Amino acid sequence: MAEPSPRSPWRWTLHGDGRSVTPGGVVAPGERLTWPRTIGIGMQHVVAMFGATFLVPIITGLPPATTLFFSGVGTVLFLLITRGRVPSYLGSSFAFIAPIAAASASGGMATALGGVVVAGVALAVVGLVVNAVGYRWIDAVMPPVVTGTIVALIGFNLAPAAWGTCTSEVVGGEIVESCTNGVRAAPVTAVVTILAIVLVTVLFRGILGRLAILVGVGVGYAVATLRGEVSFDAVADAAWVGLPQFTTPAFSLGVLGLFLPVVLVLIAENVGHVKSVAAMTGDDLDPVTGRALFADGLATTLAGAGGGSGTTTYAENIGVMAATRVYSTAAYYVAAATAFLLSLSPKFGALIATIPAGVIGGAGTVLYGMIGVLGARIWIQHRVNFSDPVNLTTAGIALIAGIANFTWHAGDLTFEGIAIGTAAALGVYHLMRAVARWRGTDADGGPAEAASPASVPADAPVDRG
Repeated sequence: MAEPSPRSPWRWTLHGDGRSVTPGGVVAPGERLTWPRTIGIGMQHVVAMFGATFLVPIITGLPPATTLFFSGVGTVLFLLITRGRVPSYLGSSFAFIAPIAAASASGGMATALGGVVVAGVALAVVGLVVNAVGYRWIDAVMPPVVTGTIVALIGFNLAPAAWGTCTSEVVGGEIVESCTNGVRAAPVTAVVTILAIVLVTVLFRGILGRLAILVGVGVGYAVATLRGEVSFDAVADAAWVGLPQFTTPAFSLGVLGLFLPVVLVLIAENVGHVKSVAAMTGDDLDPVTGRALFADGLATTLAGAGGGSGTTTYAENIGVMAATRVYSTAAYYVAAATAFLLSLSPKFGALIATIPAGVIGGAGTVLYGMIGVLGARIWIQHRVNFSDPVNLTTAGIALIAGIANFTWHAGDLTFEGIAIGTAAALGVYHLMRAVARWRGTDADGGPAEAASPASVPADAPVDRG
């Protein structure tokens, strides 16, 4: 059992001699190792979050340094609001990629940032409600079949972005195709990036294996440089020290439908993070779930207000904690300070922005697919029963709406695949479950109606009459 957290989030007790973790023990959130070791682990957290956090601004067109700035600020706020009980790093949420891309294409980046602000405020409100009444109602509104489906459709909805888009024009009587993003922009570089990620994942253990995305991007970047796909002009012109580029958001009713579904994903990610940390530290963190949601909502609001990407708790950093058995929040303050200092170098931000389209397309292929499959992982972990036609129909309809990017216009509002798929997952599930219980056909309340062939268990007898 972990020791209780300190009364002040700025005070930590030394774990043992401060040089090593005792056998079978963990460094609790309220403890720390010696400062040199704590600083080293904190910087390791920066490396762990680096690849994923930077891919979001690179893909969406947001300034990388600005996103890093608000990532550091958000992490400090999260640690303070949760009173140092929940070790976590707040990095860029991939759930924002699709809505930011769609909103910026229709109304500009300022409008997209307005959507990020709205999502952050909504999440903060949910956090306040959870802090007042508890989080059990979230499980009722968003059962695993719904949560898993929403996560999956967000990942698969991004598949066209990974492949990329091209334009055609007639030059000298011939049709010339120009591809500027995704795998199609530089297929060789993209394939090398994907292959590097795949091999690093299985060739190495420990932290290096967990940084497969970052290493793969580095390998792809090197190949792209050799192929002349990288320009360093902007890096040479950038200053070594300076403030990040801040952008004021603009608000449009038409993009709200794109961003509100993201709130559901952020809720699931934060609740899952709190439960994971509680399981690893042995500390009961249920009472601070509302604070965690509110903190992430506030961090996302501030990021959107200044030109950064929305934030979420990072699974990559859970991996670092599991590997080191160090859950000290002191290390996360170090990580936040490191990110903040790096964000104050425009040259560093300009260097990150030089990552070419082929590398982004290759990394996106892996990441988007992983997001989609993580939705299926939620189903598996919670043993979602797909022989139940309610679950099967819920997931089936929502996934098709998300993957095909169903679109609906209602006045000034535009609802696309993620929003429609999310609404379908929630609406279809609760409608079918309510009617089934009323009619006595619910799997939990009486004999189930005849299922579709796909929902029949493999060992069930089949009536071929």
